Amino acid sequence: QVQLVESGGGLVQPGGSLRLSCAASGIIYNIYDMSWHRQAPGKQRELVALITPGGSTNVADSVKGRFTISRDNAKNAVYLQMDSLKPEDTAVYYCNIDHGRPWAKRNVWGQGTQVTVSS
Repeated sequence: QVQLVESGGGLVQPGGSLRLSCAASGIIYNIYDMSWHRQAPGKQRELVALITPGGSTNVADSVKGRFTISRDNAKNAVYLQMDSLKPEDTAVYYCNIDHGRPWAKRNVWGQGTQVTVSS
């Protein structure tokens, strides 16, 4: 069974930076798309950024130019560098991956890490 462990959340002042990490462990055959999502209180979970196995990225307009997603395939890890943070970026951030064999893909979520942007 594949599990995701996230780290790197915390409290930061507006304009500051944080780097989130997410590592997959367990029996891993292949990892396909990796992504970060967030959910603020009272709001639906939303996609923040996604990266394909080849490194192509898709970033939400609300964070474009401020957040960067990257991955290390050798470590089965995905990262989210968050710069110029704003109070509206406050949310629980979740990583998500598609993994498995081509004919039997599965999807798994991390436990979430809190990011709070406040002065």
